[in-house]
Amino acid sequence: MENKASPAERGYHMPAEWENHSQCWMGWPERPDNWREDAVHGQCVFAKVASAISKFESVTVCARASQWANARDQLPQNIRVLEMSMNDAWFRDIGPTFVVCDRPLENKTQIVAGIDWNFNSWGGAIEGCYADWDLDSLVARKILEVERLIRFPHSMVLEGGSIHVDGEGTCITTEECLLNPNRNPDLTREDIEHQLKLYLGIKKIIWLPWGLYGDDDTNGHVDNMCCFVKPGVVMLAWTDDEHDPQYERSVEDYSILSKATDAQGRMLQIIKLCIPRPLFMTEEEAAGLKALDGKQRISGTRLATSYINFYIANKGIVAPAFGDEERDKEAFCVLSEAFPDREVVMIPGAREIALAGGNIHCITQQHPAGLV
Repeated sequence: MENKASPAERGYHMPAEWENHSQCWMGWPERPDNWREDAVHGQCVFAKVASAISKFESVTVCARASQWANARDQLPQNIRVLEMSMNDAWFRDIGPTFVVCDRPLENKTQIVAGIDWNFNSWGGAIEGCYADWDLDSLVARKILEVERLIRFPHSMVLEGGSIHVDGEGTCITTEECLLNPNRNPDLTREDIEHQLKLYLGIKKIIWLPWGLYGDDDTNGHVDNMCCFVKPGVVMLAWTDDEHDPQYERSVEDYSILSKATDAQGRMLQIIKLCIPRPLFMTEEEAAGLKALDGKQRISGTRLATSYINFYIANKGIVAPAFGDEERDKEAFCVLSEAFPDREVVMIPGAREIALAGGNIHCITQQHPAGLV
C-alpha cells in the first residue's frame, strides 16, 4: 500500500527508539568482498546480536535464498528467518524508517507505516560502497509488503543511520553526511530540512558538523557519533586524547550541542562516551576478503569504532564490545547509568561488524509497536 500524502500531513511521526517495539529487523551478511572468510565471522556476530535482542523483543532476520538454511541453523528458533534478496545486510540504511500515527481513531489504535527512502549505496556509482544496489533498493518495500503496512516512498537519498530523533519533534544529523553532494546534490540544507519535517513529523533539526573519524563508508552517519538517550539528553562519542583526530570532531560537535535547544525549548544534557583506543584492520583480516565490486578494504586502515552504535530494545541495550577491556567496561557503566531501567548487553566480537563498515545500530531496524 502506498500513500501520496506525506506522513506528517497524515499525522505520522517517527517515534524515539526507546518507545515500545513490536520487533527488530535484521539482514544476514554474506558478500565476500565486505565480510572476511565468506562472512563466517560476521554471521557469528550477527547471530549473537540477534539472539541478544530476541531476549527483549521479537526479531526477524532476512537472508538470501542461498543463505536461508545457514541462517536458520545459526539462529535460535524464537527468531523468524525470512527469505529476501539483498546486496548487503545493513538494514538500518536499506530498511524502512517506521513512523506511527497517534491521532485518535475509532478503534483507538496507533497505526504503523514506513518510509521507503531512495538508496544509492552511500554515495552513488563513483563514491558508493558497491556498484550494484538494486536489491537493496527493494528491501524497504518488501518489508512493508510482508507486514501489509502503508508505504511512503521518497525520492530523496537518505539512510536510517544518518538520523536520530527524540520522538518529541527533534532530529539530530550531520552536515558531513546529509549535505554531502554524493547524496542529494540538487537539494539545499533548507530543502532537506523541509523534507525531514514532512516525513519524520519533526519540528527542529540539530546539525552537527561531523560524524566519527574514519567513518568514510557512510560519510559520517550520526548513529556512530551521537544519539538521543531520552528527551533532552544526548550521548556523544568522545576522546580525551588531543592528538587523536577524533578529538577536534568531538569538541566541535560538543560545542554545537551545548548551545542547542530541542523542539521543546530544552537545553541538552550531554553524556560523553569515550571511544575505544584506535583499532586497525590487520593484514590477516584484509587478506580474508575477496575482490568483487565492493569498496576495497586495506590493512592498516583505522576502524570507525564507537560505543554510540548500540541498539535500544524493549527493556534492553545491545551494544558493541571491541576487546578493549578498560573502555568496554567503561562503556557498560556509562550505558547502564544512562538507561537504569534497561539491561545492558555487550556483544563481544563487534570488531567484525566494524571491519565491514558499521556496527550494531547499523545492522538493526526497530519496528514500533501499534499501541492500543
